[in-house]
Amino acid sequence: MSEPTSPGATPRRRAFDPAATGALHGLRVVDLSRLVAGNILTKVLADHGAEVVKVEPPEGDTLRAWRIQGISTTWKTLSRNKLSICLALRDPQAIAVVKRLAAGAAIFVESFRPGVLEAMGLGPEVLLALNPRLVIVRISGWGQDGPYRHKPGFGTLVEGYSGFAAVNGFADREPVLPPMYMADGYAGLYGAATAMIALRHAEATGQGQVIDQTLFDPIHVMMEPQHANWKINRKLKPRTGSRSTNAVPRNAYRTKDGGWVCLSASTQGMTEKLLRSIGREELITDPRFRTNADRVQHGEALDSIIADHIKGLTLAETLAKFDAAGVTIGPIMDAEMLEHDRYVVEREAVIEVPDAEMPGGWLPMHGAVPRLSATPGILARPAPQLGEHNEAVLGPLLGAGEFARLREAGIIQGG
Repeated sequence: MSEPTSPGATPRRRAFDPAATGALHGLRVVDLSRLVAGNILTKVLADHGAEVVKVEPPEGDTLRAWRIQGISTTWKTLSRNKLSICLALRDPQAIAVVKRLAAGAAIFVESFRPGVLEAMGLGPEVLLALNPRLVIVRISGWGQDGPYRHKPGFGTLVEGYSGFAAVNGFADREPVLPPMYMADGYAGLYGAATAMIALRHAEATGQGQVIDQTLFDPIHVMMEPQHANWKINRKLKPRTGSRSTNAVPRNAYRTKDGGWVCLSASTQGMTEKLLRSIGREELITDPRFRTNADRVQHGEALDSIIADHIKGLTLAETLAKFDAAGVTIGPIMDAEMLEHDRYVVEREAVIEVPDAEMPGGWLPMHGAVPRLSATPGILARPAPQLGEHNEAVLGPLLGAGEFARLREAGIIQGG
């Protein structure tokens, strides 16, 4: 892997095209979720053409309040391609509007604490009576049943409970929670895939169903095979920092100029390439390092040898040297480095879209994921203002007279 940054490489600028359509064109999604997991779920669908209608209360989705120097960057990046309507959801007339939306939708997403949807008069039995084909995604921390159903569903609690934090960090320090919304992200991606599975079933049979999407399940699944390993040896996986308990060497190493690289030599052949490349071929037959099992037992000693070699090289020299030797190594990148990185730019992993609030008038954000060859993701519209699409969505649904009455009564707000 070559020099990680390429001066002059600039994220490609893309304009929004309201006429753009994707593979999910014609699919209406009613989204009552708040915060991250639901918004990631519906972002995936919206990026591929679904008409995602965010139903927001007068205060808006909580993500709107997450600001950097007054700019709602999380909302802008997670809610592109969506529509926003604003309803006073505590009023029965607003609930009646939501029912009418759900009656014509394919997918309904919510993230209230279990029992709240039922208290609103929008429980699954009500929605499925209106629309038997409806796929209902219910996002919560711990599930719609079980002993923790009423506990707060914050990702931080799940990241601790799942076993993740217990193995993350260094042995001589406290467990480390992830510095980003990991549990919510996994749940959003799982939820999007599961919704499409349920939609396939609904299209084939006419039968809708309820998806009980917890924050806990996806991150807990990612921890496999922790339970099987514990049953076999009754040993808890230790916190090892960036090292692996399965293969050595694997770690992060600092270069002479303060950069960082990550290296993984998890096969015998790769380890031998590595040792030759640092001029220590004799270590291939050293009893401490002859096999992977030996190296796992003496990982600190091997790490010290590798670290001593790398700290004598700059980041660029390290990458060039090991890349030429065919060793699996790469830079540890931060946002500043990624901004002008050739790989990121050319793959359009990050793009820029027009945004008057942003410095320079352009907002960087991720390109559409997943990538499909025949039906790529779309950029139809920026993240909406609160209630921006009240008239466009609710006008045809309610009729001009009813729309005007509900707006005058304060049931429809914003826009």
